[in-house]
Amino acid sequence: MFNVKGTPTVLVVDDQESIRLALSKILTKEGYNVILAGEGEEALNTLRERKVNVILSDLKMPKMDGLQLLKATKLLKPEVEVILITAHGTIEKAVGAMKDGAHNFITKPFKKIMIANTIKIAIEKQALVVENKYLHEQLALSGHDKESDIVGQSDAIRNVIKLAEQVATSQASILIQGESGTGKEAIASLIHNLGQRKGKPLVKISCAALPETLLESELFGYEKGAFTGAVNQKEGRFELANKGTLFLDEIGEITPPIQVKLLRVLQEGEFERLGGTKVLKSDVRIISATNVNLTNAIKQKKFREDLYYRLNVITIKIPSLRERKEDIPLLVSHFMKIYQEKNDNKVINGISEDVLDILTDYLWPGNVRELKNVIERAVVLTQDKIITQKDLPEHIFKNSRIEDRKLTIPFGTPLREIEQKIINETLRRTKGDKEVTANLLGITTRTIYRKLHSLDEDGNEDEN
Repeated sequence: MFNVKGTPTVLVVDDQESIRLALSKILTKEGYNVILAGEGEEALNTLRERKVNVILSDLKMPKMDGLQLLKATKLLKPEVEVILITAHGTIEKAVGAMKDGAHNFITKPFKKIMIANTIKIAIEKQALVVENKYLHEQLALSGHDKESDIVGQSDAIRNVIKLAEQVATSQASILIQGESGTGKEAIASLIHNLGQRKGKPLVKISCAALPETLLESELFGYEKGAFTGAVNQKEGRFELANKGTLFLDEIGEITPPIQVKLLRVLQEGEFERLGGTKVLKSDVRIISATNVNLTNAIKQKKFREDLYYRLNVITIKIPSLRERKEDIPLLVSHFMKIYQEKNDNKVINGISEDVLDILTDYLWPGNVRELKNVIERAVVLTQDKIITQKDLPEHIFKNSRIEDRKLTIPFGTPLREIEQKIINETLRRTKGDKEVTANLLGITTRTIYRKLHSLDEDGNEDEN
């Protein structure tokens, strides 16, 4: 995982020496390490060899402009933030570049304070990754499940974690929305462990897993003789969670009669056990979760509107895994470590590139939970030091939208064919962008066109 440690490094890229030196002076005074590059190719070489936090690049440069440098950077080191310097006539291009992953842009003539503030914000964005790691360490120390699935660097999951941190110290009821397997329970645990009720009970119950009568007795408890088989008094989840947190998973599945009783507890903090008359008090914070649209359920008269607003003081929406695919490599690494430890510290050195491509491309209908199961299976079954395609369930690569992407070059392959294979593979990864491909391979776009033209003349199919 990429971390911001020590003094951050800024790579300044501009074909004008005077501007490079001026920016270096500003950034050095701000306390940053500064590396200078006069062109895009030099910047890419530096990126390959040195740790860089932020690239500050002119948009308009000969050979490789700032946009091409941005695209190449995001392929080589996606964690590096890129800020573009632009003239007023190219602002529209700079705004468009933000869609390709640019952090921000600065217009000429630039001011010192604008440079300093923009770089600072970019560094702070990266620092969220460090905070995320620290958060996991703190939760582990507090007894939180070290196997938590809250792992990622994407903006989508960072925003969820940030919101969870903000609401944790309040007493407001939280409704967590998300597809099955996205990690709703993990977020509930995170909120509890960061809140004022940390150290008190966190009691969980799946409302979809129990029939109505059993769910009612589980929530509210029952008195001896309340029904056949009730030979002893039993405390319900509301009593067990007193002073702590009660997590109601799949809240959309509860029936109208239980909805009424739940609403009473939320409004008055009172309830009775099944078969009892004694009014009991319960001081609990409610965190509920659902994978159904409760608004539609209200319209269909399946869910009480007044209960919905009691539960939904604050909403946290968890993205599906297909909405944050950039987190898949981190999750894979996280789960591999967990299951290697569980399997007698089984030695596995990594995962093959083609398998990672397949996992990234797969749509994951079961979300993080499904990925976790796939990695556990692979760790258990693999007999090699590297997880390969044969260790995956068949449906994963059959339903992936890509075929085997491993670039294999048999011994004795002519150099000309090797060049063509590498060009085609790089074009695939850059989605056909010949300029970025040329920049990554250190050749000209004319060379790429010539190689591809030569390939067509030989009667072979152009893969792109």
